[in-house]
Amino acid sequence: MLPEAPALIAGNGRAALLTPDGEFLWLPAGEVTAHLDAPPLLVHAPATARRLGLPGFPGAFDLLELFAFCRPAQPCAPTPRGLAMALGFDAPRDAEAAAALLPEMATALLRHLAAGRGAPLNRDAASLAARLREAVDWPWAASVLAALGDESAIASPNGLKVWRRLPEWEDTAPPMPAASFGVEPSEARQRLAEILGEDAEQRPQQADYASAAAAAFAPRTAPGSPQMVLAEAGTGTGKTLGYIAPASLWAERNGAPVWISTYTRNLQRQIDQELARLFPDPEERRQKVVLRKGRENYLCLLNLEEATGGGHPGQIMALALAARWALATRDGDLMGGDFPGWLAELFGHHAIAPLADRRGECIHSACPHYKQCFVEHSIRRARGASIVVANHALVMVQAAFGGGEDGRPLRLVFDEGHHLFDAADSAFSAALTGAETAELRRWLLGAEGGRSRARGLRRRLEEVVGGKPDLLAPMEAALHAARSLPTAGWHARLAEPAAAENPAEAFLHQVRHQVLARSAEADAGYDSECDLHPVTETLPEAAAALERAMARLETPLKTLRTRLEALVESEGEEMETGTRIRIEAVCRSLDRRALAPLGAWIGMLRHVQGPAPEAGQRPTFIDWLSLERREGRDIDAGMHRHHLDPTVPFATVVAAPAHGLLVTSATLRDAAEGEDVEAAWHAAEARTGALHLPLPALRAAMPSPFDYAAHTRAFVVTDVRQGDAGQIAGAMRALFLASGGGALGLFTAIRRLRETHARIAPSLEEAGIPLYAQHVDAMDNATLVDVFRAEEDACLLGTDAMRDGVDVPGRSLRLLVFDRVPWPRPSILHRERRTHLSEGRPKDYDDAVARHRLRQAFGRLIRRADDKGVFVVLDPRTPSRLLAGLPSGVVPQRLPLRAVAEAVRDFLAE
Repeated sequence: MLPEAPALIAGNGRAALLTPDGEFLWLPAGEVTAHLDAPPLLVHAPATARRLGLPGFPGAFDLLELFAFCRPAQPCAPTPRGLAMALGFDAPRDAEAAAALLPEMATALLRHLAAGRGAPLNRDAASLAARLREAVDWPWAASVLAALGDESAIASPNGLKVWRRLPEWEDTAPPMPAASFGVEPSEARQRLAEILGEDAEQRPQQADYASAAAAAFAPRTAPGSPQMVLAEAGTGTGKTLGYIAPASLWAERNGAPVWISTYTRNLQRQIDQELARLFPDPEERRQKVVLRKGRENYLCLLNLEEATGGGHPGQIMALALAARWALATRDGDLMGGDFPGWLAELFGHHAIAPLADRRGECIHSACPHYKQCFVEHSIRRARGASIVVANHALVMVQAAFGGGEDGRPLRLVFDEGHHLFDAADSAFSAALTGAETAELRRWLLGAEGGRSRARGLRRRLEEVVGGKPDLLAPMEAALHAARSLPTAGWHARLAEPAAAENPAEAFLHQVRHQVLARSAEADAGYDSECDLHPVTETLPEAAAALERAMARLETPLKTLRTRLEALVESEGEEMETGTRIRIEAVCRSLDRRALAPLGAWIGMLRHVQGPAPEAGQRPTFIDWLSLERREGRDIDAGMHRHHLDPTVPFATVVAAPAHGLLVTSATLRDAAEGEDVEAAWHAAEARTGALHLPLPALRAAMPSPFDYAAHTRAFVVTDVRQGDAGQIAGAMRALFLASGGGALGLFTAIRRLRETHARIAPSLEEAGIPLYAQHVDAMDNATLVDVFRAEEDACLLGTDAMRDGVDVPGRSLRLLVFDRVPWPRPSILHRERRTHLSEGRPKDYDDAVARHRLRQAFGRLIRRADDKGVFVVLDPRTPSRLLAGLPSGVVPQRLPLRAVAEAVRDFLAE
């Protein structure tokens, strides 16, 4: 079954090659192609080519393709070591061992497939492999067909038509009203003990935490006055099970789900794993626990059908593997669930991204696959679940629209609560930009030529509107008015005065003009921004014209929504359930995708025409203009509006309607040097919206049980000159070599990251330390972290924004290095907030942001009691006050690079 192919392992600029005859060769990158007599056996062809600086390997036997076909929906880090671990092999110790292991792993995958020939998953596998052989001459086709025992299989599209074999959801009676029984602290402790079991390690902090969290599940005493708990739990406390204990009790007693919201995908996966201890039976867990995300995260079966019928042979390989996954997936989540993110790297994001409904085009009950829809399955399961795990963005956006498809949760747990401010800032902001307005045009008008499959409003409503003039007239009026929004190719015309019939493009042109006139950065060809006021002479006139155009669009859309709602009300009893559901869904999407942004944009345009605010006046909103550029070219322009304090709408829209909420994190409070406890709690209440609620929040803090003084070290390097790319790269190299790998380098600028990678990758490779990098390797962030976790001695370079996604216990992360202090980026938005939200201490506001980022990054080092780690900042100017946020007992030392490298080597060797 196995092909006769050389096995190829890529280093940085060189490769290990094992020939079919058993000869092992180390080759410079430039000689690899000459030594390949046949397409190679490898893992992750694009990444292999990128690391060797080669154009590619046509016809290569990529084990990731075979893995995705044979073991769909199973986790695997896309490297030889990661693949070995996924298949139960010992991790290869070096490149030679990895090359020798590739044929063995291919054999194991094919044997696994052969053993499951009769499984329902593989019913159409042979015809699908034959289709791939016929369409793209898939290198693995012959081996797969042999494993399936059907080498003469006839090619068929049946393997792509997975919707025919997926289960249908069934409607149930509406959920009953929730009761209001509370959870006592002692009951939360008892439930926690039951979850942990008799033999579990005793952690008093965890039981104390569960007791405190129970207060968030007490009955509400007045409308708009939720029971709110702020709970800081140091790393290692066990806060996840600590809040699952009272949450699960409340859900059981009151017949309604508790929604647990996170900021990152990693924590969602961790919570899901922890819930296996509460519900060890997989089937029970599937009924009791649901992961909910926005509709744009799930596989759309209609999009899959249209893509498979589109006749694009270059995409059939990706579609076939996506179809295999769809038969095995737990919930259809394409973004961070059990879908292998590296498939998009193998075949291009253009092959995978369109499979989700990322543009709000769902036709709901008119879809032929409505009953199999993954989103509809998850919505219905969530109604009867005990625990719903979601993300901050979904919870806030749905709350803004009255609860959306899921209704309003009564009890909320916000884990990673230190991100609430930023999440609310994103959810409750508005951007009147070329990209946003062009997207609204596309949503309304659909595909206007080209090969796009975009479905416009007319197509989504054709069955509902047909024969009803009172619906057809406002729809046609809205579609006509939508032509005032930017047309195709608008970004190439930003510098040109727009025609009068396109007021949106005329406004964008005037925005660009004001930014160029006011911003120094614009002269250098970079992204730039400027204050809205004082406006140029021509901007208000352009804003007035666009406001009139948007009003002409908003009016018929409001009429259409009102008449659709009236139709449901008047004909609801005789109307088919599917039609009613579809109309209700269209009304929700009109609100979210069109009327909400139009209302915000019209208000912003009126502000452009109004008087300028007085200097120093505290604003409700912060407005500014921006020009986005890439490599000196204009990409977008527009006006932005953010709340000065986004916790105000969070408190009003999300928190106040709930009956109780728990906001928790390891870093809720700032740990400024000399700051008193009350001031730290007050700042935490300000950042979480607690100050804007009628009842005071209950406060609780549990220290970490970890011995940071014994298990960590912290250093500031004193002799690295900032701004010198060579010195920064040299310092990173010295420290990564000292730790033997397992290092994460964080940068505040992409350019410095790339320069450092280019300088240090070859020497680290010679030392046997693989180096991966965000913005360099052909992998997305989640895949890079998976690789970093699997490759114990690898190093990873990323931007500071990547730190929250890195949850890597054990030796895989033992050194963390910042290239410089992660100060907040100077911007108009930050300038206004530090002025008006700092209580007269703008410098302290900057310090708090930087101190929090350093503290969060430090927390990545120690995830278990036996972890060890070293924290280094390469900026000699680092103020001591910023390091006050590090855990108690950690005393940062300021030393030259050589001394720090020696200390890193000695400490990690202990």
